[in-house]
Formats: sequence, C-alpha cells, structure tokens
Amino acid sequence: MNAPRFASDLGWRAGLFAWLLLSAPTLCLAERPAAAAIASANWQATAAGFDTLARGGNAFDAAVAVSAALSVVEPESSGLGGGGFFLLHRAADGKAVFVDAREKAPAAASRDMYLDAAGRPQRERSTNGPLAAAVPGLPAGLALLAERYGRLPLKDSLAPAIRLARKGWTWSDKNAAMIAFRAPQLQHSPAARALFLRAGKPPKPGQRMRNRDIAAVLERLAEEGHAGFYQGRTAELLVDGVRAAGGIFTLEDLAGYRAVERAPLRFDYRGQTILTAPPPSSGGVALVGLFQILAGYPLDRWQRVPRLHVAIEAMRRVYRDRAIYLGDPDFVQMPMDMLLSPHYAAGLRASIDTTRATPSDTLPGIGAGPEGRDTSHFSIIDAEGNVAAVTQSVNLPFGAAFVAPGTGFVLNNEMDDFSVKPGVPNAFGLIGEDANAIAPGKRPLSSMSPTILLGSERVAAIGTPGGSRIITMVFQGLSLLLDGKSAAEAVAAPRIHHQYQPDSVSIEPGALNAEESAALAARGHTIATADQTWGNMQIVLWNLATGAVEAASDPRWKTVGGSEVRAQDAVYR
Repeated sequence: MNAPRFASDLGWRAGLFAWLLLSAPTLCLAERPAAAAIASANWQATAAGFDTLARGGNAFDAAVAVSAALSVVEPESSGLGGGGFFLLHRAADGKAVFVDAREKAPAAASRDMYLDAAGRPQRERSTNGPLAAAVPGLPAGLALLAERYGRLPLKDSLAPAIRLARKGWTWSDKNAAMIAFRAPQLQHSPAARALFLRAGKPPKPGQRMRNRDIAAVLERLAEEGHAGFYQGRTAELLVDGVRAAGGIFTLEDLAGYRAVERAPLRFDYRGQTILTAPPPSSGGVALVGLFQILAGYPLDRWQRVPRLHVAIEAMRRVYRDRAIYLGDPDFVQMPMDMLLSPHYAAGLRASIDTTRATPSDTLPGIGAGPEGRDTSHFSIIDAEGNVAAVTQSVNLPFGAAFVAPGTGFVLNNEMDDFSVKPGVPNAFGLIGEDANAIAPGKRPLSSMSPTILLGSERVAAIGTPGGSRIITMVFQGLSLLLDGKSAAEAVAAPRIHHQYQPDSVSIEPGALNAEESAALAARGHTIATADQTWGNMQIVLWNLATGAVEAASDPRWKTVGGSEVRAQDAVYR
C-alpha cells in the first residue's frame, strides 16, 4: 500500500504519521457479545432499535430505526430536518467508516448573509426561521446506511418510527423542558405551532402525541429511498414552505444533496485504538490533540488538581486550533498532518505551565468575543459485534423553530454553526475564522464527536449532545472508560469544560469541591459553576473477555433515556 500524498509545505514526517493513523491495522474480534445493547436518549427509540434487530437486522439497520424514531419522539434535539454523523465498525471484516450526513448551505447562501449594512451580526436571522436552515442531511444518511451496510430493506427499519408517528408516542419530561426554551419562537411558525402547542401552551409530560405529516414523509422515504425525500412531494413541500416564509432553499439544493463516506480518524492511546470523527467534525481532531498532549504527563502519579489543570490547559489549546484551522474538508485545506502529529502536541505541551493558567488572549490566535442539550446521540452493539456511534442534531432546541407545512419536522438552524464573521461567537460561544466561513454548498463545522473504542479488553461506543461542550464531555467519558470504569460510571461522572473563549472553566454543580476550586483559582483559572448539568451521554460497552455487554444512559435525564441489553440469539441464525 502506498502512503497518500500530503501538501508538501506541511512536512513528510507529519504526513507519514497521519497516514499511519488512518491505515493502522484493525483489531480483530474473535468472540461475539453475549447480547445486543442500545443506549439512546429515549426509551421509545431504543425499543425501535431492538424491534429492528428482532426482524433480523444488524446494528446498522438498528441505527436507522433509532435515528428515525428519535426524529419523531425527540424533535427538540434531532430529526429529518437536521443532520448527523454515523461512525460504524463492522465486525466481519473490521471495516470502519464515517458517514457524513451534515447539512449543507443552500446555493444562494453568501459569506455576509447575516450581517447588517454596518457589518454587525444579526443573530436572530441565523437562529430563527427558515433563513437559518441548511439543507437537511439526515434522510440521505439513513438511505445510505440501509443501502450499503444494513441487512434489511429501508422500509423495514423505518417501520417503527412510522408506527410511532401514526399511532402515537409519549411526550417526555425532556420534551417539556426543551420546549420551554423555544415556545415563543415556535409561535411564529403556524405549522410548528399546530404540532407542538395547544392554545399557545406546550404538551404536558405523559401526553399522547401523533404526527401524521412526518409519518407520510417517512413513508415516502421508505418506498423511494433517497429520492423519496430529496425529490418529489416531500421536496416540493419543503421548498414551498421555506420560500414562502423567507428562506432560500431550491429544489436543486435538495436534489444535489448527498451524504458522504469518509475515513474515520484513528489513533492509539495507552495501547488502545480509538476511532473518531474527522472534519467537518472538529471533535476527532480535538480528541487526538487532547490525548496526545496529556500522554506526555505522568498523570497516574499526580493528584487531582494538577491533573485537572493540565487537562484544562490542553482543552484551551485544542479549542484555539479548532477556531483557526478547521472547516469543511471539501472546501478548505486544513493542516491535518500538523494537527494530528505527536510532535505538534509536544509543542503545545511545552507551552503549558504546570503551575499557572495561560490566559487565552496571550495565545497566538483570534480575538475574544462575548460569550445544550440540543443534539442527540445513541450507541449500539449487536450480537455479531457490529458497532454504531451516532450523533445527530438540529442545533438549538427545536432548531430554527420552523416547520414547513405538510412536513411534520422542524428545520435545523445549523447556519449558525458557520463563522458568520471572524471572531464573533455563535450561540454556544464558539468563535471561528475563514476556514468555517459561509459558502454555497459548504458544510458547517460541528462539535459532534461519535467515538468508538477498540480496546484489547473492551469495545465501546460513546457520544453525547451538548453543543460546544460535546468534545470535552466525550474526552472525559472516554478517559474513564480507558481507566476501566463502567459505562454507568462514565455517563454519570461530573464534568468540566474550557473552550478557549470565553476564558473560564465551566463546571457542573458538584464537579469540584471548595478546596479544588480554590486550588485551581490560585493557579489563575476563573471557575464558573453552571446553574445546571449538561449533556446526555449514551454508552454501550462489550467486555471481550466475558462477552458481557453494558448499556448506560446519562442519569441527568433518568426518566427519559433508553439503555437496554437484550439477548439476540435467535436473530443471527
């Protein structure tokens, strides 16, 4: 096999290292799990996945089923009007693939479309209403998954979601909590108001819900595949509704959309192999950087405060690189071999003072700007050992708070994930440069970080929602798994976060005791305790020695999540 070519100005050594990351031998799994495991943000979606396994499907069919069901039962976090990343590992041949179903900017989008005449960002236009929406990608991802990796026809995997939409599902505590953030905006869309509000008020937890419009959209997708969404009746309804309300979609935008297969990022840490998301996700690059920076410290011999300090400093630096370098790989040339190189990580490590915080504005980079649970993740291991880690989103809760009449799903507001102006933060406080500027047909940079651990003793899939905090949450959860913790311990652990700008350490309530907070403050860190917890992590874990599997949903939404293990001996006959 010949090593691929890299840009000559970035150095052959770094390029060779990146090639080795992407072409390292795949771990061969000799034994099957004792059962299948699914962890998702909603028990009704988890049940849809097991229903599909019981029909003879594999993990990838189940991923289609869970994804589509979440589109129905968790409209605040993801759905057909949004996009997603599907990270897959196939047991039979070790194939690993990353399916990029991220949304794309419409052809009529332009670099400064959210700036006023004086060049000031107009946040309302990039977050609310159809002008904030990029062309949805999730339906294309579902069709591709079923066609290339599933065992069942697409219509079989979509059947549970269609049944939920037609016969009804239960409105959850999480649905109710999230709609409270967006009810005023949903009022402005007649179709959204009709779906989610009654006399101006949202449904109560436990209420039975139906959505015949989304059922019809799913049925067209089931019968016609990709074309059933991106052409014909669904496409016409979507474009007509968007344009009537001031959006810029065209039928050509939809007809031209395709999900893309990409090579996952692959790296080793402490003898374990990790697969994670490549651009247009920023998560995988940041995870590689975090682990490589911290690999140079004797963390197992340090007390907790010094460990936290260097982890925070590593977070600061990888988020700074995110802001400067990363974007859609189909549009921008990124210095990937540099960012993935252990030599570059060593340079970042050398800039860390192990006793003092580095103020973010002293790092070379871009200027500071003023400062969720609005995405969904699920993880699956089937009884053959196939693994799927899937993160999907509509961006803010209920996306753009807009529903095109007759479609039954909210549109995303992922255009806000672009850098609308260099140095100006998005809704999550993330800043960016020209690498993530708006351009027609371009995918916005994402923090979604579905990740798979292929260890010598355990296999796991992990991911979470949480906006800009996704990367650091996955990093902390994965670190706990690498330390031998259970899936339940990893999803429940308290979390900390730093994202370069704003220059503060965000912590969940109870994440640090008073002594730890004081010690970090003495090192120069500004500690900001959040009013509430964040994230909704979902992990499945397979013990290679015993065959036992574990599924764990984040206890922060303990009444809603669906983590379950079921024996599937009859499925693979």
